[in-house]
Amino acid sequence: MSATAELRRTVAELHRELTKYELVIWTAGNVSARVPGHELMVIKPSGVSYDELGPEAMVVTDLHGNLVEGEYAPSSDTAAHAYVYRHMPEVNGVVHTHSPYATAWAARGEPIPCVLTMIADEFGGEIPVGPFALIGDDSIGQGIVETLKSSRSKAVLMRNHGPFTVGPSAKAAVKSAVMLEDVARTVHFALQLGKASAIDQHDVDRLYERYQNVYGQ
Repeated sequence: MSATAELRRTVAELHRELTKYELVIWTAGNVSARVPGHELMVIKPSGVSYDELGPEAMVVTDLHGNLVEGEYAPSSDTAAHAYVYRHMPEVNGVVHTHSPYATAWAARGEPIPCVLTMIADEFGGEIPVGPFALIGDDSIGQGIVETLKSSRSKAVLMRNHGPFTVGPSAKAAVKSAVMLEDVARTVHFALQLGKASAIDQHDVDRLYERYQNVYGQ
């Protein structure tokens, strides 16, 4: 199986995680993956039902968003994903959702404070807000890159739009999207009860180091 064929299958399967964890509705949201060793990526097509997103529906584009393989037009967020891959070589997966709680923080233009060990573990500090940008060109991608280059976070809340997550693989980026929505919801609940205390930076650093380099198998 070719590299692109294998990734089309993987990316199709990962889209099911977005619906499983209720991070998207209708045809919104997308997952993409960089094709190793090539200036290509695999991404969801535009406006196609999640029920129809098998491997054959996935499209392959170059890193400027030009269609290379597939029968459908690429996602409307393709330019943003492509910009991230061109400017963040360590990133091999990008995810965009409109998950309700994370998107609510984006609507407020407010970063999610690091008040939970899970936030320190996965995101290394507060989850930042990126600038407002219109869909269609690489303006969103520019905002993602500019925001994340000065942060350890794997997630950015694009103002008045919603969250994007990145990772060393598409699966890792999906995991971050799931965790982002979970902590966005929990912090929202905490703030309804009163003040939430930020974790000391020294402890954030220790938690992040442990989770990234020691936790798991």
